[in-house]
Amino acid sequence: MTGALPRVLYVGRARLRFPLERGLERRYEALSGELDWRQLGTAAGGEAGSDRFVLARPFPIGRFDGLVYHLALPFRVRRELRRFRPDAVVVQGAQETALVLVARALSRVPTKVILDLHGDWRAPTRLYGSRARRLLDPLADALARWALRRADAVRTITAYTTRLVREEGVESAAEFPAYMDLAAFTARPVTALPEAPRALFVGVLERYKAFDVLAEAWRSVAEQVPEATLRVVGRGALAPLAERLVADLPGRVEWTPAVSADGVAAALDAATVLVLPSRSEGMGRVVVEAGLRGRGVVGSRVGGIPDVVRDGETGLLVPPEDPRALADALVRVLTDRALAERLGAAARAAAEEWLVSPEEYARRVRDLVERVVGAPRSA
Repeated sequence: MTGALPRVLYVGRARLRFPLERGLERRYEALSGELDWRQLGTAAGGEAGSDRFVLARPFPIGRFDGLVYHLALPFRVRRELRRFRPDAVVVQGAQETALVLVARALSRVPTKVILDLHGDWRAPTRLYGSRARRLLDPLADALARWALRRADAVRTITAYTTRLVREEGVESAAEFPAYMDLAAFTARPVTALPEAPRALFVGVLERYKAFDVLAEAWRSVAEQVPEATLRVVGRGALAPLAERLVADLPGRVEWTPAVSADGVAAALDAATVLVLPSRSEGMGRVVVEAGLRGRGVVGSRVGGIPDVVRDGETGLLVPPEDPRALADALVRVLTDRALAERLGAAARAAAEEWLVSPEEYARRVRDLVERVVGAPRSA
């Protein structure tokens, strides 16, 4: 029957837990109006999924979970291709796309493969987890570049990620951000800045977020601005640095491993400025969240951050991996309330452009799929 919804298999390392968070639920509800979809991902706990969610259980030995996931991925995708026979597969990650292309060859199902690129494909082996992962750099880079050239289309999320693929001789088929559930950040009016200067970091404690650079910079900030405090929200391999910072600077640093979206909004309301010193960043969702709460950003001039932060207008940008420059920018904002207020007000206005409904996001995905596949196939 002509006019059937396009069939799409989503593939990603998404860790899903049921019942779904409201934001994810809204995303999938909107997609259901535009696509006949399935999600192949990973269970956050013991859930095995459902007809639409095909989830791998975590490997019992955590350090091997990623390896086992990627080794099994071509065979899991091959099974879903034969069972579901999608028009297109949308894959988050360049290396994962290479494995899906292998699965397509194994299955002999003529589906289209769309690489969904959210950041620099060189970062996972260089800036995540153990430094031993650097041994995988040549293989990971080769797989990513092969996938970029062999995928039927590439979708990017910012001008930065579009430039990345263009440097490899590939043009993005579409550029639009991932759907972000920002309801927690728009639910109430923006509050005034706190009386005492306070910086906030929200993100995984990994090298790619450069928490080690922030930890070094904050020691200098603490000396120059005795009344300033830092709140850290996140967990990861660099957690011992957070513990040490709290111990060395009692009362000047707080660390919370995780909070809800409402908790992040409350933390932003209690902050003067957000700090995002990343070494690599596809976009930086937390920058948009900060803007919606009327808070400016001190961030690194890297990746997609300059696509979201206008230097001197909605935030201050500094060179990456430069703790001295980061400390100087933080001191500047934390000691100049008028500057912090001006950056926050401009950030609030700029954040409006990122408010996209789940329905609009789903329409964009369908438009991309239909342009890559052609007209929706007959049932």
